[in-house]
Amino acid sequence: MNTTIGERFGTGLLSQAAAMIYTLLVVELLFLVTAGPGIAALTLLDRDTSNLPLAALCVLPVGPALSAAIYALDRRRLDLTDLHPGTAFLRGYRLNALGALKVWVPWLLLVTANLVDPGVPQLLLIAVATLWMLNALVITSLFVFRLRDVARLSAYLLIRSFGVTVGNACLIVVALAGVWLWSEATLALAASLLVLGLLGTAQPLVAVVRKEFVG
Repeated sequence: MNTTIGERFGTGLLSQAAAMIYTLLVVELLFLVTAGPGIAALTLLDRDTSNLPLAALCVLPVGPALSAAIYALDRRRLDLTDLHPGTAFLRGYRLNALGALKVWVPWLLLVTANLVDPGVPQLLLIAVATLWMLNALVITSLFVFRLRDVARLSAYLLIRSFGVTVGNACLIVVALAGVWLWSEATLALAASLLVLGLLGTAQPLVAVVRKEFVG
C-alpha cells in the first residue's frame, strides 16, 4: 500500500502542473541571474542608434542563458519527486555557453549593423537572421555539431521545417509586442515561458535532426 501511494505521489495531474510551475520558476530565476544584469543595464539606455554597440554588449550574456534554459526545459521532468531544473540549467550553461556565443555574437553583429540605418531590406534581413538564429540556438543547445554544420542545418530547416519557421515568426512578433508595449525587461521576466514556447514550436525540427542527422 505504501509503495502504491509513493508511486502515485508526484505523478498526478496536479503534481505535474506543480512540477512544471516549479521548473519554470527555477529556470526563470537562473536566467535572470545569468542575463539579468545586462538586461537591466539595457533598459537604462536611450533608444538611439548611437547606443546600439552598448545595447549589443548588454545582451551578450542572453545567448548562453537562453541556451541553458532550452537545455533545462528540454530535460524537464513532470514527476514532482524528481525535479532538478537548476542542475540541468547549470549543466546546459557549462556545456553550451561557447557554442551559443558562436551563434549569438554573429547575429548580434548583423542586427547592430543593420539597425544603424534601417530600411525594408535591412529589416527583412534581420527577420531572416533571427529565424535562423533561433533554429541554430535550439540545435546547438540540444545536439553536438560543428558550427558550420549548425549554420547549414539551421538554414536548411528554415524551409524544410516551414511550420517551425512560421511558429518562430509568431514568437518574434509576441516578443516585439512585449518590448513595444512595455520594455525589454518584460521579455526577461517571461523568458522561461518564451523558451517553453520555442521548444514546443521546435519539436518537428528536433525530430528531423534526431532522425536524419544524428547517427
